[in-house]
Amino acid sequence: MMNQSKSQILIEMISTGDEVLYGQILDTNGAWLSEFLFQEGIPIITRHTVGDNLNQLIKTFQTHSLVNDIIIVNGGLGPTRDDLTARAAALANHEILELNQEWLNQIERYFANRGKIMPSSNIKQAMLPKSSKIINNPVGTACGFQMKINDCLLFFTPGVPAEFKEMIQTSILPEIKRYYPRIERQLCYQLTTMGRSESELATEIETKLMTSDDINIGYRAAMPYVELKLSGPEKKKDELDKLWREIKIIVSDNLLFEGRFAQQSGFGLARVVSELLHEKNLTVAVIEQQSAGVIGHLLFESDAPIIKSEVSPLLIDDLKSIFLQILTKNRADITLGIVNFKEKNSQFTLIIATANQILPINLKYTGRKQTRKIEQQTLAAIALDALRRYLLNKTLIGPNTWLEIID
Repeated sequence: MMNQSKSQILIEMISTGDEVLYGQILDTNGAWLSEFLFQEGIPIITRHTVGDNLNQLIKTFQTHSLVNDIIIVNGGLGPTRDDLTARAAALANHEILELNQEWLNQIERYFANRGKIMPSSNIKQAMLPKSSKIINNPVGTACGFQMKINDCLLFFTPGVPAEFKEMIQTSILPEIKRYYPRIERQLCYQLTTMGRSESELATEIETKLMTSDDINIGYRAAMPYVELKLSGPEKKKDELDKLWREIKIIVSDNLLFEGRFAQQSGFGLARVVSELLHEKNLTVAVIEQQSAGVIGHLLFESDAPIIKSEVSPLLIDDLKSIFLQILTKNRADITLGIVNFKEKNSQFTLIIATANQILPINLKYTGRKQTRKIEQQTLAAIALDALRRYLLNKTLIGPNTWLEIID
């Protein structure tokens, strides 16, 4: 039963569509919503996926509405025959679809503003469950709508990511907060490390620290990174702050950065490096071999002051001479290189060169064999972290369980 005085609510997301169910497209909307609501202190409890099957959709809406306070349904609001969500919602609540003239007028205006006539198939997008209330879609033709089934509040949203995100941020989140004004906000602290495994970190942290039941320490490994999250109710902020200071001391040798930088494909670390380069007014040139341009791409996308990016597939004998030439020719302040990778024994050379010094380090990767993509991401992360550490006047290579320095 919906209870506006509840401090915690049960929220589920239901993603619809055969293309999502069968993995033909990734459920990026689900991932985004989970992160967005978590940061708002309203974590999703479960996520569920249903294909384009009318009976299964009806059954899902009926049964899942019995155990949740709120359900956010995504997809199936288009004009084609396989878009079944509105019809399923009506049947699940034992009601009919009715033409919503307000939204039909909106669709007609949408096409008229683009100099087009609305196809008759789009009328379907204005057929909504009788008890539903429109959620405006300012950027598309599929309106969202909300309704109750079994006293559970359901929000129905289009699958197009831009439309979905706009609707969540401007309409649905405020509506959730209106229904549940006493939601207990959850705080979340995040940091990213490299060089220690998930199990190593967890063992040390959970041996040294004691937490109450409503405070959670989470770990997410995505080679070569491990992200740590500390979360708990806002009323325990003092305890959370103390725990966070202690966690940062434990992971200090491996800490890359705090906060919500997207770590996907290494952009978080690249953005940290980019900020440091801008702060110190330094430019960089990048030469890489096995990482095949990944370092240059990450820095470029992070708006770093990169003036040259080159992939060198061959072994380089006279590293110091070559890197000085690159430095001088391109008028760069720093040249970063990761070259001479030897497939057989996973040895390679990391080098940072400036006008005043050249710092080559021979390294060996001792971790388990990875896919080529992960291998490239790992090498890029090693190079970017070395540059970060150099800019912070630290030793170039931090403690790393799967990296050996070769004399």
